[in-house]
Amino acid sequence: MEKVQWKVEGMDCTTCALNIHKYLEKQGMKNVKVNFATGDVIFDAEATFPEEKINKGITDLGYKVMDGHEHSHGHSHDEKSSIKFLSSHLQRFWFCLPFTAILMLHMIPGLHIHWLMNHWVQLALTIPVYLVGMSVFGKSAWKSIRNRMPNMNVLIAIGATAAFIYSLYGSLSGQPAQYMFYETAATIITLVFLGNYLEDASIASTQRELNKLAKSQKVMANMIAFDDEHKEQIFPVENTALRVGDLILIKSGEQVPIDCKILWGDVQVNEAIVTGESAPVHKIAKDKLIGGSLISDGTVKAQVTAVGNDTVLSGILNLVKQAQGEKPPVQQMADKISAIFIPIVLGIAALTFIANWIILQDFTQALMRSIAVLVIACPCAMGLATPAAIAVGLGRAAKTGILFRNATSLESFKDIKQVVFDKTGTLTTGKFIVSGFESLASDETKFKNIVYSLEKYSNHPIAKAITNEWKTKDEIRWKKIEEIKGMGMQAEDMEGNQFTASSYKSVEGLTKDDTHNVYVTRNGALLGWIDVKDEIRPEAKEVITYLHSKNIETILLSGDRLAKCQQLAAQLGIDTVFAEQTPEQKLAKIDELNTKVPTAMVGDGINDAPALAKATIGISMNDASQIAMQSAQVVLMNHGLKNLPTALGLGKHTYLTIKQNLFWAFAYNIIAIPVAAFGFLTPTFGALVMGLSDVVLAINSGRLFVKKVV
Repeated sequence: MEKVQWKVEGMDCTTCALNIHKYLEKQGMKNVKVNFATGDVIFDAEATFPEEKINKGITDLGYKVMDGHEHSHGHSHDEKSSIKFLSSHLQRFWFCLPFTAILMLHMIPGLHIHWLMNHWVQLALTIPVYLVGMSVFGKSAWKSIRNRMPNMNVLIAIGATAAFIYSLYGSLSGQPAQYMFYETAATIITLVFLGNYLEDASIASTQRELNKLAKSQKVMANMIAFDDEHKEQIFPVENTALRVGDLILIKSGEQVPIDCKILWGDVQVNEAIVTGESAPVHKIAKDKLIGGSLISDGTVKAQVTAVGNDTVLSGILNLVKQAQGEKPPVQQMADKISAIFIPIVLGIAALTFIANWIILQDFTQALMRSIAVLVIACPCAMGLATPAAIAVGLGRAAKTGILFRNATSLESFKDIKQVVFDKTGTLTTGKFIVSGFESLASDETKFKNIVYSLEKYSNHPIAKAITNEWKTKDEIRWKKIEEIKGMGMQAEDMEGNQFTASSYKSVEGLTKDDTHNVYVTRNGALLGWIDVKDEIRPEAKEVITYLHSKNIETILLSGDRLAKCQQLAAQLGIDTVFAEQTPEQKLAKIDELNTKVPTAMVGDGINDAPALAKATIGISMNDASQIAMQSAQVVLMNHGLKNLPTALGLGKHTYLTIKQNLFWAFAYNIIAIPVAAFGFLTPTFGALVMGLSDVVLAINSGRLFVKKVV
């Protein structure tokens, strides 16, 4: 299976997204995610899937797969083809406006323009507007009916056509006075174009933060090349032309064009675009630079380490795109209603027409009221309620250095009642230093040599800290050495002596003192011990206090010794401690906690992977360059524990915004349709109100950008 990402144009509402979703699933595609707001269509397919056939199928539904759709392996892309006359809603609106404005002049009281009262003049003014409208709404409506999946354009097309045909009948039958509704047909089309443009603009504003990220993906780079005399030359190239292994020069004030590794020089880097943290970070040779970050001081020569979809920024954007395509549970109800909404509205419009005709005995009034019902009904609002809020929530989160893998985890935050923390690397920095040691049976140098030779083969953070401080050249050559999980290192030298560097568990019979981190033995006799110290993160106390203020219980779950865990818990004010837990016990403990109340687990992403995956919400704190490795649903980049309250707040407020949006969308339709059916709204006013309903949702969603969430 490979992941396919396409851009599809022409989706107006949830119904469109549902149609494409159903079609792709029928064709055997898996994990289909369709986001009508952004036009992103993502699905898993076999490597040999019939691309042309599926592309044609989507076109037959009335939508257009853009040339630049990204496949996992990329496609060429000719953008010129999409820029043509009347290709956008705004262009169509400006084209229709002059005709419609002239038609509307005769509606102004006291303004009598005789030539405008001529029905043939009105017909001539309406035809261009009607043709442009039908080329968009009519075409789309016809295709959707043919596929038995009616979309919103069916309502617009029927409404405008009914007014146009009715007026045309009046002109052709020589009785135009009773049948003159040309301006209704033109106004509906013109105002719906305006509404669609406003909707696009609103959606674009909800995508603001993500667009900023995407923009920083295309920049110029200074590529270093060598001429035939091996002299260094600098060539400006677009970063998309760079390949892994290329050399580049980045100067002070420039944006890092692509992920790379410093070969020479040192710089101060602002990584706010990825981590939300604007304080500059000092980087030297061998450090990695993330594409999109800014060099605030210094110059470096660097080697490109990743291009295209493999870069950190691409990883972030793809994660966010996929999360946007996800549907949280709250949206599924709206989708079910959207799927039957258009047939229901068509039924209501027919009933309105029949009832009004019978009661009022006036065909014209009955027709106008049923057209108003068609035009004012707005499935878009129901479809936009969730994507608009999620786009803003995810965009603001990404800007702050928080990544949500799916929209469901955004919604799940509202239920969290307890947060479980891992200790090392989560509440503490994970950077150990040797704080003391004792050598019982040999001199210090020899003791350090033994410990270094043993710990050199371990990946444990404590072992790494010791080997960094006690590095030596004359290390012991072992006959055999192995790491025993949860215990420590065990080795045999050439003479057959047995050595261990391990936790207290393995030396319980040799000493009663269990306060040290590493105990060293030779042939079962204690040689000495080592103490290491781990710093508490400065923001840890603040985060725990915040959780308590929100009545969220805090739990420390660690493999470390009980005394150390209790000491840390007392310092930070953590409620419950589970210490000396193996990875298996951690997993079982999370499972047990989860069954009681919804639980979030915060860990460092790699050692805690199974437990993070098991929690209601797994939150990993990790290096930005390791985003792809996470098993957690939420990633706090660059160990951003301080962003945990923001992540919780954004989750809750995004859900609140979705609920407000859905309430507005349903209330709007429940009120507007009867109002139109009873004749209190003209079709013209209906078309305007329908366009504005989406803007209200976008404005409400946009509040999430600036709202205080913590």
